[in-house]
Amino acid sequence: MDHQSRLSRLLETDWYSPRRLLGSPTDFDFQGDRFIPNRSLMNLDQAHGLLTNTTKEFRNPNFNDAYRQKVAENLNLDSEGKPFRMLVFRASPKSRRKSYRLIDELRREDAEALRNSTEQIQCRRQLPKKEARILDAPNLRNDYYSNMMDWGRNNILAIALGLELYLWKQENGEVQKLLKVTGEDDFPTSISWSQDAKTLAVGYMASKLQLWDAETSKLIRNLEGHDKRVATASWNHWNGHILTSGSQDKSIINHDIRVSNNVTSRINAHTAEVCGLKWSNEGNLLASGGDDNLVHVWDHSKMSSSKCLHRFRDHRAAVKALAWCPYQFNVLASGGGTQDGCIKIWNVQKGTCIRSVDTKAQICGLEWNRHHKEILSGHGFSSSGDGQKLCLWKYPHMTKWGELQHQTSRILELSQSPDGLTVVSAAADETLRFWEAFGPSGSGDFVSHLDGLLSLKVSPIR
Repeated sequence: MDHQSRLSRLLETDWYSPRRLLGSPTDFDFQGDRFIPNRSLMNLDQAHGLLTNTTKEFRNPNFNDAYRQKVAENLNLDSEGKPFRMLVFRASPKSRRKSYRLIDELRREDAEALRNSTEQIQCRRQLPKKEARILDAPNLRNDYYSNMMDWGRNNILAIALGLELYLWKQENGEVQKLLKVTGEDDFPTSISWSQDAKTLAVGYMASKLQLWDAETSKLIRNLEGHDKRVATASWNHWNGHILTSGSQDKSIINHDIRVSNNVTSRINAHTAEVCGLKWSNEGNLLASGGDDNLVHVWDHSKMSSSKCLHRFRDHRAAVKALAWCPYQFNVLASGGGTQDGCIKIWNVQKGTCIRSVDTKAQICGLEWNRHHKEILSGHGFSSSGDGQKLCLWKYPHMTKWGELQHQTSRILELSQSPDGLTVVSAAADETLRFWEAFGPSGSGDFVSHLDGLLSLKVSPIR
């Protein structure tokens, strides 16, 4: 059905058409509220123009009031020459089943057209043939349990390389050294940007947790509480002053960075190292994963009681990779280690596993695509030869849509750019590889515009 015929069908329903203003009287089910405007009888474009017009009135002394009144009357007519009213107050006419059936039919046609167009776009979209960019990252530690990389909302990638921590600006490639520790046995093991991307939380091998000002490169404060290495940290998305850390001492600590006594609650639910933490986008739920093969989901309002909302026992190896779905608030994805190799999708509202897929490889990172219903997994070791690559899965059926080969060594972790188009993978071969896996749709092979400009390890991170 073309646009003109659809419009004509709508105009045939007299309750919808502005012609009823000048037509015969209509019976109403009730008197209605004369102070509520009927939008279907308005010219909203003209009304918006009149309301937002900032032009100052200019009175020409050559024209009298009678002439101005005549001009105003002519300007206050609609496109059909009928009197125009910015707001039309009328009661609702009696409902007609034919009108409702017509509207439902039009809605179904629009939904079908949108679904078809989306399927066509998905069919045209292809994964990139190779990396868009590769950076050399010397002294990057080959450690599955640490979280040594994070891409902030300021478009700056923070990466720990041995005893040093660097900031890499994507817009110009500028590299800045934020810190360097003095002791050989105390190096950064976890990094997390705050929501406003002004503060960087850095956890250390020797149990320290520090807050750094990224703009001034100055230490803000030390946060106490852990006894062993801090393997993971996550900021609350809703309460920006709450930072949660997980440690090899098996504890989870909530820190309030505003007060001197920073520890607000301590949880000892895991029986092994806590290596994964992720706050939900709404800031009301926290997911934790550990080397005890468990996934816990916590309600922020009940964390002081150490009673979790759910405890998932389905994984058979350590759980580091955790990711909340950006378009379904109650969906969590988790990935297990080498002996497990499964991606599990959880409904945290019901406490059930709604999907599980065996990747046959260690899962070191999970990233949701914010532009398409997909999730990307990064893989490490595998006994079957399925490791050292990235896999893209269609959600919710979790069918594999494509692979990106890493070739040289296992992937350690993933992080996503602020615009949600690029994913960076840190690998044991001391490289950072940038993949435009979530890029916009297009026809033909999708090759980055940087493809011809960059080659392997030509851009060092330091």
